[in-house]
Amino acid sequence: MKMPPIVSPQEWAAAREELLVKEKEVTRARDALAAERRRMPRVAVEKEYRFEGPDGPVSLLDLFEGRRQLVVYRFFFEPGVGNWPESGCRGCSFMADQVAHLAHLNSRDTTFVNVSRAPQAEIERWKARMGWEIPWYTITDEFDADFGVDEWHGTNAFYRDDEDRIFRTYFVDKRGDEALGSAWAYLDITALGRQEVWEDSPEGYPQTEPYGWWNLHDEYDEATVFEAALSEGSASQRGSRSRS
Repeated sequence: MKMPPIVSPQEWAAAREELLVKEKEVTRARDALAAERRRMPRVAVEKEYRFEGPDGPVSLLDLFEGRRQLVVYRFFFEPGVGNWPESGCRGCSFMADQVAHLAHLNSRDTTFVNVSRAPQAEIERWKARMGWEIPWYTITDEFDADFGVDEWHGTNAFYRDDEDRIFRTYFVDKRGDEALGSAWAYLDITALGRQEVWEDSPEGYPQTEPYGWWNLHDEYDEATVFEAALSEGSASQRGSRSRS
């Protein structure tokens, strides 16, 4: 295996700084793409989709769990998938292992769920084995075909307005799913984004200061979220904010 050359610390630092310029360009381009997503047109979901959940039948609106946004990953775990019923799709399982703690998404008014065609009993068994706590529902109608995930995995983003009307706002599949898993990546594909003041979002979008909403995943109900995030005690962890 032909490895890169061995250099001095000074030469390595110079090479790193040169690459950092290109990395910053990618970061800014990624932020610009997310800003474009927030301005994408949306399509109304007119059909009444039904799913089976752990406690019985539910609607697409129920999947929001009362929040403003919903991200739905189509997980292939069902008859016809390799190793059924012992396990689900290896790629989808790899994906599920990377999903960040959902409390962080929930705190941004966003719900994340998996959907499959497996019966709930099999889903609960598979979740228990893998240690996943992601809400997971059984598709019972044409949802997968209607949203481009009947033959391949994919992630759909939806938005619910004040009148409980549902809109499809974004879709990504194939290698586009590879970058997902962190709370940031999921928020970047939603209609409202990360909801932080530095973002380029349409006028009137909800936005708060960076860091102010970040919290320990088991303390989001605490009233001191902003105080804790902005306190002197967390300053060394927080550091200064760079927007470039």
